[in-house]
Amino acid sequence: MAAVTNTSTTSQAEIFSAINGSNGGKSPGKTATADMEDRFLTLLMTQIKNQDPLNPLDNAQVTTQLAQINTVNGIERLNSTLSKLLDGYNNAQAMQAAGIIGKQVLVPGNQLSLGANGAVGGFKLDQGVDNVKVEVLDKSGNVVRADDLGPRDAGSSTFVWDGKNGAGAAVPAGDYTFRVSATQGGKGVKATALEFGTVNAVVRSNGGFVLDLGGLGDFSFADVQEIF
Repeated sequence: MAAVTNTSTTSQAEIFSAINGSNGGKSPGKTATADMEDRFLTLLMTQIKNQDPLNPLDNAQVTTQLAQINTVNGIERLNSTLSKLLDGYNNAQAMQAAGIIGKQVLVPGNQLSLGANGAVGGFKLDQGVDNVKVEVLDKSGNVVRADDLGPRDAGSSTFVWDGKNGAGAAVPAGDYTFRVSATQGGKGVKATALEFGTVNAVVRSNGGFVLDLGGLGDFSFADVQEIF
């Protein structure tokens, strides 16, 4: 009977040894995935060197193991790419936000700040309506002024309060609130109150950038319904 030699096994071991290098420890500057890949190849090379010549490793198993480690490596590269894309998006968002500093915006809320030239508010409708009613309230919750604005289309709209009550007399300047209601065919329709504010600054937060609207607070870009 001819002697069985381990020539092919030695050849495979040499190949993996060349791939893996002589250093089995973690190299400086390597990522956790790269270090794990080195350890994997070291273990695989050891298996190949010490396998039973009469019962060698299954090529399919070796291929599967290599595919798995490549998948892990690919996921790390994908995460790195996504991180760079996210950084680029955040930088672009910051530049875009800087362009609206000093502009007026409509955001969800029901605050009215009455000054010498009156006050501006808004509302958002999911559908067109026959009539929109706006009621201005003082700090005690009393109705100061109520107006029917008539038909309005779906989307956001604004209104101007001249600072007068229902009797036509001027009321003191200051902070007021308002509520809005809408009807279509005699049935109530959802109407969202929108307050009018000025963008004073753009502030970085854990979730990205938010708009500082002074006394109205901070709002995200998603809250902005209209820019003036």
